[in-house]
Amino acid sequence: MASKFNVRSISLPCRSHPSTIRVEEELSKLKTWEGTSISTSESIGTGLSLLEDLYICLEGLLNMASTHQVISHHQGEKCVEEILDGTLIILDICGITRDTMLQIKENVQALHSALRRRKGDSSIEKSVAEYNFFTKKMKKNAKKLITSLKHMESKFGVSPLLDFDHHLCAVLRVLREVIILNLSIFQFLLTFLTVSSSKSKATKWLLVSKLMHKGVISCEHDSENVNELQCVEAALSTLLNEGSNGERMQTTHERLEALENAIENVENGLERVFRRLIKTRASLLNIISQ
Repeated sequence: MASKFNVRSISLPCRSHPSTIRVEEELSKLKTWEGTSISTSESIGTGLSLLEDLYICLEGLLNMASTHQVISHHQGEKCVEEILDGTLIILDICGITRDTMLQIKENVQALHSALRRRKGDSSIEKSVAEYNFFTKKMKKNAKKLITSLKHMESKFGVSPLLDFDHHLCAVLRVLREVIILNLSIFQFLLTFLTVSSSKSKATKWLLVSKLMHKGVISCEHDSENVNELQCVEAALSTLLNEGSNGERMQTTHERLEALENAIENVENGLERVFRRLIKTRASLLNIISQ
């Protein structure tokens, strides 16, 4: 992901002010994460936590009297309206992503419950088929949203800021950076969800599931190529292809429990970010209404 982004110099105003220093530090941490993150729930949780910290620091910058003055003085300007539109977009995206995580959790729990009450191989096949139908639809929607986010990212923040006050330019650049980082993080999260064992990869995934069954690949130790969703897909593939004996069923239960925990952790991170997004947008609207 690091190759996608250029390093931008923000040049915040009043660098000695603690709020501006903290914003710079949090932006730097997120960019470092962005360049080293891998497709696991743990990595996504770290990114969401860093994003929450960034918004906490951003509140300090927005509460500065000088920030209030320059933004309220330029309300109605295209660049200010662009920021307001951007905060609304990422708020909507965060809400959609939260809903998606909730749907995944509910379907995983339904599958897990059905496997506990299993009444033969046909019952297992039906439950797995229903889960696979949901994940296929979910991944299709996630891919569409990723495409939309990439388009937004390419179009956002292109209006020039050269004719404005230095403080206003610096604040707007920070807010643009925050919004772009949001778009990047949500793309990454959605990409985590779209990992798929498609028919074209059936041979690969049969091998993965067999290796997992033999203990060669451990889903307790996340790797760049295996996340919790992949572990469940591989376990279900093994269950259907090799039969549902006690050991395979136990492995499937463990994978489902791990996925439930992973989804819940991401869901909690999204909830915290969502609340911060609401607060930041409210702060901006309050400044403009003054």
